[in-house]
Amino acid sequence: MERRARRKFDDEPENHERWLISYADFITLLFAFFVVMYAISSVNIGKYKVFSDALGDAFGGQGAAEPINTQVQNLPIPNPGLKRRTELIRKEKEQMTKLAQDLLSTLAPLVKEGKVRVTQNSRGVSVEINASVLFDPGDARLTVESREALQAVAILLKDDSHAVQVEGHSDNVPIRNAIFPSNWELSAMRAGSVVRLFIEAGVPPERMTAVGHASNFPVAPNDTPEGRARNRRVAVTILSGIPDPSTEIPTDVTPAAPQP
Repeated sequence: MERRARRKFDDEPENHERWLISYADFITLLFAFFVVMYAISSVNIGKYKVFSDALGDAFGGQGAAEPINTQVQNLPIPNPGLKRRTELIRKEKEQMTKLAQDLLSTLAPLVKEGKVRVTQNSRGVSVEINASVLFDPGDARLTVESREALQAVAILLKDDSHAVQVEGHSDNVPIRNAIFPSNWELSAMRAGSVVRLFIEAGVPPERMTAVGHASNFPVAPNDTPEGRARNRRVAVTILSGIPDPSTEIPTDVTPAAPQP
């Protein structure tokens, strides 16, 4: 009888699915691990509380919440330098936006006529003025009418602290006379005339820069009268006080050997 029972037990097939139990335990632990990792990826205290309570209930009791709360308290404080820079950038952007709006309001009639454009980007606020508003053809002396508009701009810039760059631009039609041998001199003198008026109106000279670009930076094709008129312009750029981050290039890098 005993021999028959033993043979029956030996004949029972082996259970090959017992590994599923261990696998299920592993998947459960892996899920718990990723839940915890997701929870500590943010400093949101409310999120930690929800996840810690859920883990505590899943694993039996509230004890699981304590390690997570401890991790929250021990999280590193964000970089204070980065936080200060972010705040400076935000304030600078607000200040530049207000300046752009003031310039738009001041120059509204010329903006409506398409003779002035005010734009804002990471470099700063730019006021692009058609040369026909400021000068007679082939001349670098400001007209009487243009002085009134530029005086209004100078009032806004006088109490500001940003650097101002004035750039003169021309079309590609060559100019050669006793005063201007080329468009380089014409564009530079026009930029200088605007700078001189700003300084006379009270803008500190140390904040000013005058640059002549001749016809090197057209904003319209030079093959039509309208395009050439568009390219003859003066751009007044109020430069942002927050410089872009710079990357230092090492000087001790050994140059690569020339290929044979």
